[in-house]
Amino acid sequence: MPTWFMWFIVLWTIFLITVMFIGGYFMFRKFLKRLPKEDGKSILDWQDYYIEKTLHLWNDEQKALLNDLVEPVPELFRDVAKGKIAGKISELALQDRVDYLSQDYIIKGYILATPKRDHKFLIKKLREKNIDMEPYKELLESS
Repeated sequence: MPTWFMWFIVLWTIFLITVMFIGGYFMFRKFLKRLPKEDGKSILDWQDYYIEKTLHLWNDEQKALLNDLVEPVPELFRDVAKGKIAGKISELALQDRVDYLSQDYIIKGYILATPKRDHKFLIKKLREKNIDMEPYKELLESS
């Protein structure tokens, strides 16, 4: 066998093992989120519960704002990000027993549901939409 072909096989094997480890990592994370906690429900069960309870509060305007905010997320992960953020928004709305889901709740839920490194996308999007960020400065700094 030629030397270049042997190197190709070695590099291809390393590539496949790396891709399998990355896929396994994300599958394991999803598995951990599906495990029931002390109360008998998993993180994803609670997320679905909150969304289901506040579904009547979501109108087209709020859905459009959420879609705009998650636009920078790669399309492959966008649905997962939308679900996590919508779950946090719904949780906040249920805690405060609101009758209307305002823009304020959507932005607060986004801040609380996303890691700090993703807040730069939110800030950029809020500036594009001419939304005042002053009420959220403390929340952005603390999370």
